[in-house]
Amino acid sequence: MLFGFLISPAEERRGKNDTVQDMLSDKIPALRSNFLFFILFIAFLALFGRLAYLQLGFDTDFLKKQGEMRFQRTLDVPAMRGKILDRNGAILATSVPAKALWLIPQDASPTDEQLKYLSKKLQMPLKDLKEKFSSEKTFVYLKRQVPNDLANEILDQKIAGVHWTREYIRQYPNGTSMAQIVGLTGIDGNGMEGMELSEEKRLAGKTGSRRVLKDRLGRIIQDAWIKEPQNGEDIWLTIDSRIQYLAYSLLEKQVHFLGAKAGAVVVADPRTGDILALANYPSFDPNDRQKFNRAGVRNRAITDTYEPGSTMKPFSVSAGLNEKKVTPNTVFQIGKSLQFGRMSIGDSHYSKELTVSGIIKQSSNIGTSKIALLMSPQTMWSYYNKLGFGRSPQVGFPGAVAGRLRPAKSWRPIEQATMSYGHGVTVSLLQLVQAYTAIARNGDLIPLSIYKDRDPIESIPVFTEKTASQMKTMLASVVEKGGTGTKAAIEGFSVAGKTGTAYKVEKGQYVHKYVSSFTGFAPAQSPRIIVGVMIDEPMIGKHFGATAAGPLFANIASGTLSYLAVNPDKPLPPGSLKFADNKSKQGANAKATKTSDVSTQKHDAPAKTEAKPKKKESIKSIEDDDDPIMRLIIGKKDVKGGRKNG
Repeated sequence: MLFGFLISPAEERRGKNDTVQDMLSDKIPALRSNFLFFILFIAFLALFGRLAYLQLGFDTDFLKKQGEMRFQRTLDVPAMRGKILDRNGAILATSVPAKALWLIPQDASPTDEQLKYLSKKLQMPLKDLKEKFSSEKTFVYLKRQVPNDLANEILDQKIAGVHWTREYIRQYPNGTSMAQIVGLTGIDGNGMEGMELSEEKRLAGKTGSRRVLKDRLGRIIQDAWIKEPQNGEDIWLTIDSRIQYLAYSLLEKQVHFLGAKAGAVVVADPRTGDILALANYPSFDPNDRQKFNRAGVRNRAITDTYEPGSTMKPFSVSAGLNEKKVTPNTVFQIGKSLQFGRMSIGDSHYSKELTVSGIIKQSSNIGTSKIALLMSPQTMWSYYNKLGFGRSPQVGFPGAVAGRLRPAKSWRPIEQATMSYGHGVTVSLLQLVQAYTAIARNGDLIPLSIYKDRDPIESIPVFTEKTASQMKTMLASVVEKGGTGTKAAIEGFSVAGKTGTAYKVEKGQYVHKYVSSFTGFAPAQSPRIIVGVMIDEPMIGKHFGATAAGPLFANIASGTLSYLAVNPDKPLPPGSLKFADNKSKQGANAKATKTSDVSTQKHDAPAKTEAKPKKKESIKSIEDDDDPIMRLIIGKKDVKGGRKNG
């Protein structure tokens, strides 16, 4: 009743006198006025308390977050990534300014015409654009790494809610020829492969940030740096982009000509350990991420291992020379085969006897095995170890593999014999080229590197100067008439090198697929370059190291010597002309040899490994061997050998 009285209409309480004067003279009861004052006081007190609660720091995180979401953005601004340069300063990878277009969906209301315009310019499906503009997020990237010209054209349309921030596009001028070396970066500018990955910290620099403040209408009213980005360092490589392109283009043609699966080339300077070229095929274009594929990314020259075949013979023979077990003129009886119990090693061509020089020139498995067996397994292993086999080369590039070299204590005589000619040991092409520096120099191996700005490299003594000189002479005979590598000869230059043809291993078994190779240097007595060539699975009939890899070596070595302006050390044939310019030189070098030499193919035929009837005792000892390579070599009746001569 009391409450009803307080709120009852005035006309019900005024009585009969209804004049204005009566209304003004009517007094409000004290109880009612006090109650209303109390209600208002409580309301103001509640508002003041809430204001104090929010403004005095009791719970500001939520409000700050909501305010920042609506009116403020903090954007990461990438630093300009450092350049990758070749030895002469040519750019291999660089960053070009671009823009990232982003939007605030709540502030954007594009027309259908504007959406169609963006779809056309950005090459994005209209459906995807509509999803971005209707997103419930407060920040959405419209498109990253948009070229400046295109981005500016779009921004000129003044589409509400669309903004931009600075970015960079990574560009690779050499494309496929340099792809496995430089690698590539992701959409955020981070390194994903190659040098971009291995030198991420140096190249990336430090990301900056800036704060963008907008008003309630979505207009940018403040854009200020919080932290300026710090640009990355430039990386200088030992690669010569001219030699790299030459090696890649010739490798590509030879792989196609041979119908091969893949191939790799390494060109190095034995005086300094600089890698001048590191070419692989197949490849990929780092400028086009949409066609990115794993097969093309593999840097086969340093990540793939294979049994090197006869390209290993110079090392086992050099060890015999160095240990004074033989001289270049020591004569060995060769015959038809070399027996190891029920197994035998053979040559593809019969020789009654050969000197050590003849063993290298004719690529004799039997002769090389006999030289190796004059040494203890530990002695032979120590030379292989000094040459870097079984250890990852410190080339400064990600993914360099160690290959496989078993401990000497587990070697059996047949294993020591087969390893002497490149069977039962695996290497990468880079390891093999590095090992050849010990012969190309004066017996000391120099580690290869891809960095120009590196600390001085100390060489590692392996052979005596006399041994290295003797081996240079013997390897030079391989390329001369009667040797297995005549197709690797170069007009005007002496060449020293060795062919190799080996079966491939798949699922623990040798298969009739081949790896063909040639590794050599020129000029023979004062080498300026070492070139290693590997062809994976060339066409049967053209798969011999002499015919598949030898001509490619000759073309690459010839072009490289011309680039380096090395003077010929042999008389040129009458009427022959040196290359007058790069164009004619590349054209001549690009011609792949399409003929096969009967004599070189003969020397490249498979090594013979014949099995005699088994005895129960030998079966048990073989089956108990835990080593798959040994089981491969001596544990199967149908295995005829894992490599070919030459």
